[in-house]
Amino acid sequence: MEPRKILTERILLGQGLRVVLNDPKGNVLDATMMGQVNALLDGLAEDRELKLLCFEGAGDHFSFGASVAEHVREQAPAMLEVFHGMFRRLIKLAVPCAAAVRGRCLGGGMELAAFCHRIAARPNAVLGQPEIQLGVLPPVASLILPYRVGQAHSDDIVLTGGNIDAVKALEIGLVDELAEDPSKAIEAWAETHLLPKSASSLRWAVKASRWNFHQNLTRELEALETMYLEGLMGTHDANEGLAAFLGKRAPVWENR
Repeated sequence: MEPRKILTERILLGQGLRVVLNDPKGNVLDATMMGQVNALLDGLAEDRELKLLCFEGAGDHFSFGASVAEHVREQAPAMLEVFHGMFRRLIKLAVPCAAAVRGRCLGGGMELAAFCHRIAARPNAVLGQPEIQLGVLPPVASLILPYRVGQAHSDDIVLTGGNIDAVKALEIGLVDELAEDPSKAIEAWAETHLLPKSASSLRWAVKASRWNFHQNLTRELEALETMYLEGLMGTHDANEGLAAFLGKRAPVWENR
C-alpha cells in the first residue's frame, strides 16, 4: 500500500476541509502525494456543502516543493501532468481555497499556496520559488504571480530565486494575513466571510471572480508545459542544475 501522504479533517461545522500535506520534514510534493491530492479533489466534486479547502503542512513547514528527483528529464512529463493536474482540478472544483503557512513554503508548495484565495502565514515563515537556482523554472508561478503580486514582483521572485520573509510577502500581497496560528486565522476568516454564504453561490462567485485568471491559466499552462519539456529540458544547464542538486555539488553552467 502507498503511504498516506495527505490527511484530511472536517472543520467549520463540516463545511470546510483541512488538507494536510503529511510527509515531514519537508512535505515534498512527490508523485504519491500529488496523486492522493488529485484523488481527493476528484472525490469532492459532489460535495455540495463544501465552502473551504484549507491546505497546510504537517510539522514545522508547509512544503519544500515538488520532488527534485522527479524533475529530471525522464520523469518531468509525468511530474508536470500530475502536478498541473492539481490546479486544473481546483479550477474545476471552484471551491474557495486557503493556505495556512508555517516555516518554509517553497517551489511547488508556494505555487499551491499562491493559487489559493487567501494565505495566512506565521511571521517567521519563508516563501520562495528557488527553481532558477537549479537551472529550471516554475510554470505555474510564472502564470499566477503576475495576477497576485504584479509583474515586477513576479519577475523578481522567479528570476532571482531568493527567499521572501512573511513580512515582505504581506507587503507585496503574496500573503493576506500574519498570525502565530495561521490555521485558526483562516478558520476565523472563513467563519465570518464564508459560512454565512451559500456554498452553491460561492462556487459560482469563484468561477466569475477568477474567470480571466482561470481561463488564462488553463490555456497558457499547456504552452508552458511544452516550453518546459521541449525547450528548457533540452538544454545542458537545466539537466546540469538538477544533477548538481541531487549530487550535492555546485553546478557547472555552460550557458546552453
